[in-house]
Formats: sequence, structure tokens, C-alpha cells
Amino acid sequence: METAGYVTLSRQTGLWKEMQVVANNVANISTSGFRREGVVFTEMLRALPNEGGGVAMAAARARFSDPSQGAVKQTGNPMDLAIQGRGFFMVETPEGNRLTRAGAFALNTEGEMVNPDGYRLLDVGGAPIFIPPDAAVVSVAQDGTVSADGNPLAQIGMFEVDDENAMTRQFGTMFNPGEADPLAMENAVVLQGFIEGSNVNPVTEMARMIQVQRTYEMGMKFLENEDERIRNVTRTLGQRA
Repeated sequence: METAGYVTLSRQTGLWKEMQVVANNVANISTSGFRREGVVFTEMLRALPNEGGGVAMAAARARFSDPSQGAVKQTGNPMDLAIQGRGFFMVETPEGNRLTRAGAFALNTEGEMVNPDGYRLLDVGGAPIFIPPDAAVVSVAQDGTVSADGNPLAQIGMFEVDDENAMTRQFGTMFNPGEADPLAMENAVVLQGFIEGSNVNPVTEMARMIQVQRTYEMGMKFLENEDERIRNVTRTLGQRA
């Protein structure tokens, strides 16, 4: 394969990765707390020892998450929580603590607040939040204070990191802060009985999917034409020989 083919193939590989990301965004349009992903294309330079000089190829090795907030919808469920503005909830997983915007919580058999995967919601001190089994009314103030029948129990932890791009997405709506140290937010606002939806815009994503598909098809057509050109040259040289 000649240089033009390698350059096009590197672009095709990146477009395929981008299509996978777009498809995943579309599949999570209705997932609460989901943040849209994008792909970052960079230029990758390679030397040409035989021809001399170099060539630039496309590389799609990085992803980013759109930090914009999704629409907040009222559910009336006292265990549903939504953060207004910046910040994340923190849940405890077997792999370590993770950050999330998904606020659909419930009580497990031990009376602890957990997400749909059974991971416990943590307070500002990193401890699980326990609700007494005899509590008739559970309320959550905007500062995250959880009360049962008017008696304060704990304060839900709401955290932020200096660089959200340094976080690694895991499990769809959860993020691994990695080396970043999550800091407790003092002025975060949590809404009880509300839930944040996905920030994926279906119209934008479908338009993006069509654009990526057409660009990919153009690349395939170029590779086919390039292959045919090489075949014609080979046949011509063979006939002259």
C-alpha cells in the first residue's frame, strides 16, 4: 500500500471510532446523568526513510465528555436527586469511589441509599448514608442535608475536580477521577424529587452520524480508486515488459 493509502486508512480508523462514540451517544439519549462524548483527532507525523521527508496521518486516540447539564425533570420520587449546576455525586464501587451525575437512588435492604447498580451513595465524609427503617418522611435540603422525620442524618457529598477532562469514563455514567483529587463543593445545589436527563441532543447526533458516514464512504471510494489505479499501472508495466 502506498503512502496515500496509509493516510486514508488512518483517517478511516478514526472515523470508525467516532461512529462508535456517536452510536453510543444515541443509545443513551434516555439515560439519566449521561454526558455526551466526542472524539479528538490529532495529527500524527511519520518519517519516510525511503522517499524522504514525512507524512501526516490522522489519530483519534482521545475522547472528551460534554460538561453541559442535561434537562432536569421532576419525578416526585423522594429518592431521585439532581445537581443544579456543577458537581458530581460520589458512589462506592468495588474498583474504588466514582463520580456520577446520575441521581436515581433507592434504599437497599440495609437502609442505605444506593444507585441502580447497588453502589452506595457517600456523604461529604465518604461514608454511606443510612436511613432508619421507621422513617416516615425523608427530605433532602438543597445543601444535601438528608433528614428523616425532621431529624438531620447526613449531608450528601457533592464534589468537583479542577480538570474534568482528566477523568476517565467508566460504566456509562460514572467517572474515575484518577489522579485528580475530588473536592467537596460548599455551594452546590441538589434538588429532591428531580432527575437530570442525558445532555445528548438527538438531532445534532443524527446529523453528526450522517456526516461521519458520508465521510467514511468517501474514504472507502478513494481507497477503491487508489487500488484500481495501482492495478492498472501494474498491468501496463507488465504488458510493456
